[in-house]
Amino acid sequence: MYFKFDERTPLYLQIADQIESAILKGIYKKGQQIPSTTEISKEYRINPATVLKGMNILVEKNLIEKKRGLGMFVTQNSQDEILEDRQATFYQDYVLKTVEVAKELNLSLEELQELIERGYQND
Repeated sequence: MYFKFDERTPLYLQIADQIESAILKGIYKKGQQIPSTTEISKEYRINPATVLKGMNILVEKNLIEKKRGLGMFVTQNSQDEILEDRQATFYQDYVLKTVEVAKELNLSLEELQELIERGYQND
């Protein structure tokens, strides 16, 4: 995990995002225990309450679950839910804005598709 302490995004949101990304990438698999609040707070020198606040966001989203006396665990459908949510966000934040700009530039759908294909080929 990497945190930007001077960024505008609050640390607890960065923590939630970092854990969510790790679940999406398969670093934390369904049913697997994630590091404890104490482990994360000690390793990154972050207040345990801040770490817990970030984890509670994921609990509310049903991406991780608390097992009393055992810790926090990745829920069974979390990876699929994160992927679905991020795809919807991608559509809203990038696709719709890209189409809007393409229309402003008088690009046809075919021209936009060609640009996207060129972008894929540059990987």
